[in-house]
Amino acid sequence: MTQTQTGAPPVRVLVAKPGLDGHDRGAKVIARALRDAGFEVIYTGLRQTPEQVANAAVQEDVAVVAISILSGAHMTLIPRIMELLREQDAADIMVLAGGTIPDADIPKLKAAGVTEVFTPGTDTNDVVAYLRRHVTPQAMGATAGATPGTEQEEQLA
Repeated sequence: MTQTQTGAPPVRVLVAKPGLDGHDRGAKVIARALRDAGFEVIYTGLRQTPEQVANAAVQEDVAVVAISILSGAHMTLIPRIMELLREQDAADIMVLAGGTIPDADIPKLKAAGVTEVFTPGTDTNDVVAYLRRHVTPQAMGATAGATPGTEQEEQLA
């Protein structure tokens, strides 16, 4: 594992392509941009089930799941992934969505637990900046499993 300039382990991001969508150029572009920005990226590959995405997120101990979806099945697949993460006590994993998602569906996805939605044309630097602003030290592994102000966090400090 590489370390960031601060000495902390890099933020682990799972880039996922759920469903039957076979177009992965956008997922690969964002995976490379995140990697080049110092994130540790795990790419699931194409045609993953929601169960495979959620299991990979938990097994890989990621801080972020970035879902790329172009198929129009986002209102079925993404809420299912969110449900599975909650069932596996992994609701603390930040979930981002990107792709061809109608504006009318964005509030519904956010209500389901998606942190942010990035639509076509989003600059990859904006995604990197968003993650740098919103991923907590806990998610970066500095105090994995601790919540701010808990005894566990104080013991790790």
